[in-house]
Amino acid sequence: MLENKKVIIFDLDGTLIDSVGIWNEIDKTLIKKVGKKEIGNVDIGQQRDEKLIEYKMCEDAYLEYCGFLKEKYDSTMTKQEIKKLRYEIADKYLKEVVDYKPNAEKVLKYLKQKGFILVIASATNDITIEKYKNYNKNLKSKADFEEIFEIIYSKGDVKYLKPHPEIHYKILEKLKVKPEECLIVEDAIMGIKAAKNANIEVVVIYDKYSDCNREEINNLADYRFKDFNEMLDYIKKELE
Repeated sequence: MLENKKVIIFDLDGTLIDSVGIWNEIDKTLIKKVGKKEIGNVDIGQQRDEKLIEYKMCEDAYLEYCGFLKEKYDSTMTKQEIKKLRYEIADKYLKEVVDYKPNAEKVLKYLKQKGFILVIASATNDITIEKYKNYNKNLKSKADFEEIFEIIYSKGDVKYLKPHPEIHYKILEKLKVKPEECLIVEDAIMGIKAAKNANIEVVVIYDKYSDCNREEINNLADYRFKDFNEMLDYIKKELE
């Protein structure tokens, strides 16, 4: 898996950090605050993902998502006001609740120690990543972004989001490496397709919020692990 590899590229939300469920809670709270209709039996995360894919070519997909919430739940607020409120609700969660998935920091530190270049390639927006980097004590105390990652590319660094491979092309160009010298670690189908579109091998870390695409994920992935502990055991056997 790591033979001839120089660069390990990590997705962030849902892969390294356990944040998808938290964003579901944030959006559930948001809908209750802004809407007149009941949420009902809706998969909040799946609804959000579908809309972000639908709006991926828009200038601000999250703003359009908030416009969707306005219409669906009969809100009197503008989509701009809903987006502002969303990030106000999110602030406490992002700074105090979000954490690495179990043993993710051990994998990062081990790979760093072994001389690999570690990179984040995320569709997360710049403001959220800054909160993770500068204010989240859980993340900073376990594996500080500034110390671990050579490059952090986020939503603001690209025109096209995953599954488009633009973010990976930027990494290849910046680090002057070939696709076969890289490995991508992902959790969700859009990220896995982006890896495949860039001709880079991809590892999947299981995340329950991607179960709706599990069969396709397993078919596309080059390597699959149930958690970071299993991945750590595997790479230690390979490297030692």
